[in-house]
This record gives sequence, structure tokens and C-alpha cells, in this order.
Amino acid sequence: MFFAVDSTPYDRQMEWVRPVLASVALQPTYGIPLDLVNQWMSQLRDIPYQYSRQWQVPAEINAARRTDCKGKALLLYEIMQANGATNVRFVIGKHHARDWFTHAWLEWETQEGTYLLDPTFYRAAARDLRNDSTYIPLFGYEGENKYRAFDVTLVSQN
Repeated sequence: MFFAVDSTPYDRQMEWVRPVLASVALQPTYGIPLDLVNQWMSQLRDIPYQYSRQWQVPAEINAARRTDCKGKALLLYEIMQANGATNVRFVIGKHHARDWFTHAWLEWETQEGTYLLDPTFYRAAARDLRNDSTYIPLFGYEGENKYRAFDVTLVSQN
């Protein structure tokens, strides 16, 4: 669950990739086949992983043919937007609760439910991968909007 915020700790770092995140599907398509999304994810999974402190735009990733989780998720975001996908959110969080570093992936809300798209580790979209110890969102970005993750379990305990 996310709530809108005016800023995030990543705003300065993400300035270079903001145009990609702010892009909007010109011809919204509500029925992108899951098989097509899985094909894109598989192609991105094949790109060798190389960590970069600097965020890379898709043109830089395509030229280098190496990138990290941020780059793979951002490139998938651009591909999905270019093909008319709606309700796609770029997420920064923790792959595992014990991780020191953050991870990036996409969440795609469809009529069938929310899919987690992580081409760093998977070749196909998945549902229900998130739990108390994996895929813990911290911040999300969709178009010009910024979000902070909200942990429902903390509220329900009070």
C-alpha cells in the first residue's frame, strides 16, 4: 500500500531518469498479454548484471548492454509505457528484509491482480511474491507521482 508524498530520499539521484518515469502511455492499452510482458522480462534477465552508482537511462543501458536492478526495472517501465501499459509503478525497496542495499522492481496492477515484475531475478511476472521478508517496498514512482510505502500490518497491530 502506498500514499502520495511530495519528495523521497531518492529524488536527487533519480533526476537523470525522471523523464522516463514521467512518460505516459500515449495510447493506453488495458490488455497487454502477460506472455508479451514475460518475453520482455526474459530478454532483460539476459542482460548481464553490473552495479552502477549512477542511474542509467534506457539509451545508456542499450548501448552498454549491462546494468543493475534499477536499470532493468527502468527499461521494463519504458517498454511497458511505450506499449500502452497503465497502472505500472517503479518500486524501490528491499529484496529481502535483511538486505543492506535496496532493490528495484515494478508492480503492475491489472484486472487479474497485482503482478511483481523483477527482471533482475525472474523471467516472468509473478503474483504473491511479497511477504514479511521479501519484496518490501519503501518508495514508488508512477508518472509524475511519488509514493511512500505504507505497512498495513503495523497499523492493524495498534
